[in-house]
Amino acid sequence: MSRVLGVLGLARRAGALAIGTNSVLEAVRKGKAYLVLIASDASENTAKQLLDKSAFYKIPAERLPFGMLELGHAIGKDHTVAVAVLQEGFVVSYTKACTT
Repeated sequence: MSRVLGVLGLARRAGALAIGTNSVLEAVRKGKAYLVLIASDASENTAKQLLDKSAFYKIPAERLPFGMLELGHAIGKDHTVAVAVLQEGFVVSYTKACTT
């Protein structure tokens, strides 16, 4: 498992993730999300909805190089389309994991 997925697993255990499209959109609308991450195999419509909503609220969003199964497995689920990071510290850890 990559370091990126490890950071997301830690964030999940710390209660610092919103998981699933509806939860992510709600976190974005309420200003609780610091970063939105979308699985590489999410449908184009779902990805567009998440990216557009994030852009509107000026929250960084990106597509991951991992699919729904890999993302879900990293956070203890069968699969998931998207997650939102809810604590700034985990955004820093995610960014460091991406660059190493």
